[in-house]
Amino acid sequence: MTPGAGGGESAAAHRSGRQESPEERADRRWSDLLQEVRVAQTGSQVLFGFLLSVVFMPRFAQLDQFDRDLYVVTVVLGALATGSLAAPVSYHRLFAGRRLKPQLVDAAARLVATGLILLALTIGSALLLLLREAVGGAAAAWITGAVMAYFAVCWLLLPVFQLRRQDHRGKRPPDG
Repeated sequence: MTPGAGGGESAAAHRSGRQESPEERADRRWSDLLQEVRVAQTGSQVLFGFLLSVVFMPRFAQLDQFDRDLYVVTVVLGALATGSLAAPVSYHRLFAGRRLKPQLVDAAARLVATGLILLALTIGSALLLLLREAVGGAAAAWITGAVMAYFAVCWLLLPVFQLRRQDHRGKRPPDG
């Protein structure tokens, strides 16, 4: 086992079943976080790029005020999502060489979580805008609500349920 400061096994290694130093753990968590961000960031950037072009389409002038306002909200949410998902790069540049990797990983993880929430809201509002044009107001609202509920189940409820099942069985998942 990895010796801690007092010569015994580190508490983190004991809980996670891994034999890694705090620095190795921070490096592993940072690498995992970067892989996750690459997926979400690419999606948010592509969606944001498409949203930016919508205002220049001829049909945009025909939208009613609600849809124009919804478009503005969608673009702002997309910008915030993209900014949140890109922020870990800035943190990394500012923290580099300062021996603050655990703090970097914690801050970046919070920004990514915020970015994912903003991305879900961006997708939801973009879907509502699109469906209002395609199928009308009431159907658009119901379909968008169902899609957002699905996101909540997949992105939040299923992982929380799995964590609770693991905790109930007395097995703590590795700290990631």
